[in-house]
Amino acid sequence: MNTSTQTSPSRTLLRRWPAAAGLLAAVLVLLFTADRRTVTISLTVAALCYLGAAALGRRWVAWAGVAVFSVPVVVAELIGVPWWVALAVVAAALVVAGLVIGVPRPPVLAQTAAAVAYGGVAVTALYLSPDAGLLLAGLALAAHAAWDAVHYRRDTVVPRSLAEACMLFDVLLGLGVAVIALT
Repeated sequence: MNTSTQTSPSRTLLRRWPAAAGLLAAVLVLLFTADRRTVTISLTVAALCYLGAAALGRRWVAWAGVAVFSVPVVVAELIGVPWWVALAVVAAALVVAGLVIGVPRPPVLAQTAAAVAYGGVAVTALYLSPDAGLLLAGLALAAHAAWDAVHYRRDTVVPRSLAEACMLFDVLLGLGVAVIALT
């Protein structure tokens, strides 16, 4: 029987699957769709994932939000509405739902403030020149990693796995597109 305290590389990788998933997603975006629209949507959806988990009082909602909050983007585009308007409506609905169902207010208010701040930067980036907008969106996405780190460390609002994946995604994609914008 092996009593070693060392872990195998496969176990280490298995434990770090969220980091691997975040890195893989960022690399794929950088390779195939590293543009201002994609980065601003990523930033806004990330903020909504946190808001959704806080407003509904369910941490798992953040993971579901990665896919679910992409749906209003597609629907808005199909009906000719700016994607950010649809996401603003979703954010308002989440805040109202959180207040109605009576979840603790401090997390909802903190996530609302973050969603407004990150969403505001994302929308601003859309109205700048393409390079300046991409740079702003990239830096804002990289800065969102600090928000992820706080939630990872405190183990609050969202699952640690989501915060971990989001941290790696945000830093790599954010800094990657910032470099693209500057070159």
